[in-house]
Amino acid sequence: MENKWEYDYSNLYNQNNQTQNQEVRPPENQQDPGAAPPPPPVQEFQQPKKKGHGRKILSRILALVLVAAVGFGGGYGGALLALKQNPQRVIYQGTGSGDSSVANLDADTLDLTTVSSIVTPSVVAITTEEVVTSNYGFWFGGEYVQSGAGSGVIMTSDGYIITNQHVVEGASTITVTLSDDTEYPATLVGSDSVNDIAVIKIEAEGLTPAVMGNSDNLVVGQSVIAVGNPMGVLGGTVTNGIISALNRDVTVNNQKMTLIQTNAAISPGNSGGGLFDANGQLIGIVNAKSSGSNTEGLGFAIPINTALSVATDLIDNGYVTGRPALGITVVDVQDSQTAAQMGVSSAGVYVYQVNEGSGAEAAGIQPGDRIIAVENVLVENKEQVSEEVRNHNVGDTIQLQIAREGNIMTVEVTLGESQG
Repeated sequence: MENKWEYDYSNLYNQNNQTQNQEVRPPENQQDPGAAPPPPPVQEFQQPKKKGHGRKILSRILALVLVAAVGFGGGYGGALLALKQNPQRVIYQGTGSGDSSVANLDADTLDLTTVSSIVTPSVVAITTEEVVTSNYGFWFGGEYVQSGAGSGVIMTSDGYIITNQHVVEGASTITVTLSDDTEYPATLVGSDSVNDIAVIKIEAEGLTPAVMGNSDNLVVGQSVIAVGNPMGVLGGTVTNGIISALNRDVTVNNQKMTLIQTNAAISPGNSGGGLFDANGQLIGIVNAKSSGSNTEGLGFAIPINTALSVATDLIDNGYVTGRPALGITVVDVQDSQTAAQMGVSSAGVYVYQVNEGSGAEAAGIQPGDRIIAVENVLVENKEQVSEEVRNHNVGDTIQLQIAREGNIMTVEVTLGESQG
């Protein structure tokens, strides 16, 4: 049986009945292997598409985001109160000192309302708008606004918020609604589609950051809660469950990820929301769910250690550092139409563009070359090329087998650093 996973991203309902059922499919972006590729058109696993609007949606998500965690200790509450008075840029929960009873409390005896009142200010609702040009002909031509909604978690007291890349991808405007209903326009600091993480920024001070947990210390069966904004209109929804599995290798939108699996209910709109442990610590960023109609309790979250590392790089550098890249843009040729557009006759992975000053240019790779193998591993699509490149480091020299004008040759490419 084929399993399907999709991003849990909420599309706001279309108000134009004439175009309500039209699906907008953006053109495929060609990617630099090893760089952070935007989610491509999908085959096995799908991201819900945004629906177009005939007119701009003016209403914003005003619902409160309410968090309940199964477990809380008095010492932890006091620590958070002190942090509110002296907020840090990123708050970590100590794991080797302090009141060890916090980690050992019986989740069934804890005060959920106290946890909710403390953590609620750290979770936000996000709404987006994107101007889209329709390609459906005369009757459906022109531009319109498509809107979506997701969630985010406050990282710092001065307005940095972590969310999913697919929540803010392509957005022309981003609006953040705090738990007190205050709205702020947000700007995109940086995004990474490889890990599906983005950071946005609002101009605000004195916010309450989430307390960061340690996803390396998680165990299967421990209690968790997911907090999000299902369907983009049900802000404040809290679902609970357990960690069902760790280190799940899941492919979402042709992008392989290693995720936390949970049986807490995940619905469209939970994207970017928090997965919290029994002590109210943020352990993951919710990003995917099962798309099967006969499956329940299959949700996924990006481990917070991964998410926080990526987010910190985005804030400090604008991109994820240390990620190797060939320095080329490639395209998959899998059908006759694409082959005709590329002017080729065989299926495969073709070089579309070579970046100036890159290792690929120095190696003599040219547009139109077909990549047959990377380090003697046969490749049939650009994701396989990217995967092989990611197995190496910046500065490594790797071999590529390419076909050009009927000849097969081997070239050596020194990997550069991706800045995308």
